[in-house]
Amino acid sequence: VQLVESGGGLVQAGESLRLSCAASEITIHIYTMGWYRQVPGKQHERIAALVVGGNSDSALYADSVKARFTISRDKGDNTVYLQMNNLQPQDTAVYRCFFVSEETYSWGRGTPVTVSS
Repeated sequence: VQLVESGGGLVQAGESLRLSCAASEITIHIYTMGWYRQVPGKQHERIAALVVGGNSDSALYADSVKARFTISRDKGDNTVYLQMNNLQPQDTAVYRCFFVSEETYSWGRGTPVTVSS
């Protein structure tokens, strides 16, 4: 599965961005897609994940973004979105999409987000 992110950019504190992650093809019914972010010199932080399978999706969030970020997906075009509200300077990072299933694990190249104070 190939992943392509978009939507990053430069915003001021308090503003919003919506990131997109388009998957090339998904032929299985049980998988997880989500977002990590990384600041140079620091560990990756998994901030949001969407567990797909069964009757409904389950969303998981890191405490650092809970109540500000929302992950969702468009079933029709295999795209996962990350709506980021009330962005703060500490949210500045490269945001990378991931896909994981029993058979494969994929990363996108990332999209940078910069939040100025």
